Amino acid sequence: MSEPSQTHVRARPGRTTRSFATEQVQHSWHVVDAADQVLGRMASQVAHVLRGKHKPTFTPHADGGDFVIVTNARLVRLTGRKRENKKYYRHTGYMGGIKEVTAGRLLQVDPARVILSAVRGMLPRGPLGRKMLAKLKIYPDGEHPHAAQKPQPLELGR
Repeated sequence: MSEPSQTHVRARPGRTTRSFATEQVQHSWHVVDAADQVLGRMASQVAHVLRGKHKPTFTPHADGGDFVIVTNARLVRLTGRKRENKKYYRHTGYMGGIKEVTAGRLLQVDPARVILSAVRGMLPRGPLGRKMLAKLKIYPDGEHPHAAQKPQPLELGR
């Protein structure tokens, strides 16, 4: 067998790209206090953790992210006049059944939907994004039933 020519490229030892499967990744739990946090900035950092981009084992096609618990969703901050002007739409399934509600009203009725909508828009579409979104737990007040998982507080940059 002859030696490879000078133009042959070899990967250097120890510098290969590693791809991790979902089963190989350790999933930890984080808790975020949404009180007085700006909605979009908080949602982008939560989506970052749900995807697993904060870990050296990040793989784009696998679910390597962590679980995130968001408390005090009712107290999230919206900048500008978004409480009055931002609209959320849903459809009943019937003809002409489009419904709209303002962000301020939705925060009173179902504050989890506001945060869920913001984070969903920052995750991949399809089955992988839905699996990542299932690891997001949102509670309107300061209490959550996940104390047994020993969640660590997640520091958000302001």
